[in-house]
Amino acid sequence: MRYLSFKILVLCILLPPVLYVVSLNLLESYLQKRYATEIENIYTGDTRALLDGSVRLEDAVNRNIDGFLKSRLLVPLGVKISVMVISGAGRIVYPASFVRASALPPSDPARVAAENYTLMDAGLKVRTEVKIGYNTVISGVLLIFYIFTAVLLLFVHYKNAVGRIYRVELEKRKEMDLLREREKEKAVRLQTLTKERRQLKIEFDCLQEMLTAEKSRAATNENEMIDEIVALEEQLAQNLDRQNARQGQIQELEEKVKQYEKSRHKGGRQKVKTAEALKKRFGTLYKNLSVHERAISGFVELNEELKIKAEEVIHQLNEDSSKVTIKRKVFSRKGHQTVLEVIFAYRGRLYFRRAADNRIEVLAIGTKNTQARELEFLSRL
Repeated sequence: MRYLSFKILVLCILLPPVLYVVSLNLLESYLQKRYATEIENIYTGDTRALLDGSVRLEDAVNRNIDGFLKSRLLVPLGVKISVMVISGAGRIVYPASFVRASALPPSDPARVAAENYTLMDAGLKVRTEVKIGYNTVISGVLLIFYIFTAVLLLFVHYKNAVGRIYRVELEKRKEMDLLREREKEKAVRLQTLTKERRQLKIEFDCLQEMLTAEKSRAATNENEMIDEIVALEEQLAQNLDRQNARQGQIQELEEKVKQYEKSRHKGGRQKVKTAEALKKRFGTLYKNLSVHERAISGFVELNEELKIKAEEVIHQLNEDSSKVTIKRKVFSRKGHQTVLEVIFAYRGRLYFRRAADNRIEVLAIGTKNTQARELEFLSRL
């Protein structure tokens, strides 16, 4: 689990509650400023009705603020708005439960207007406070949003970690498969060498037995067996030389295998360099046509005889394409640009087309054996 970040896990656990509390405080501050401004703009309503005495100031303020609070969509979701309007003399104008009953008769507009003017002249202070409880709908939505975001972030991090683990495991499997193949090759070589060693051991044992038998007989007639013993010793020496020679061949084969593996890597780099050199040479020699990279790679894989014939066709296309013998049209149906096929040296195949500026574009070069592969490439153009 080294690809799973402990820091991200801790952040996904701690950030939702922290962001939840901070968001509620910021939302309360924002709504308090906004609602305070809106209430100060509408709480008195039309001052003409207040100054002509048709309505009391307390009644207008309570009616306007109550209407404002009822029209707020966030109130049913858990936003609590506390409003208090106080006159300059300390008299509570809103809420209505604290408003003192006026001693003036409601039918006396002049006195009502005078009292309204006195209150307005003394100045009215509006205090607005907004609170959002932790068990309300809006706070629950915020908490669920942050939890969901944290879970989503953790899920994305987990998917990335799983993807990295999968890629690492895939690379390990490829390396294991490569090592198994090499192990099989070494096992086959070891079996061959083991068989040869057994055969040499059998021959050596036979010679040892023959030598022992000859020595036993030489004990009775040493003079007569000296020549045979010498011959057997020479044969034994030859067998030992053969064994040493086989061992040297084995070491030489191992060196050749190592050199072959090195030459494979060098050969790949050599092909890349050859293709780049050909691309520059074609671009310099043949100004009237362009050669696709697929054609250059196919040209590199040809033998020397086919390369000469192929370059003859390229030269003819560059000088005068009308002199080139066309075997057939490969693609001419709707949705595909016409591609023409040219045969050279019986087995060689060259494919080209005319571009929009009437230039010749050599698309692919190959042989009869690679024709299916070239046609598949051309169908994807």
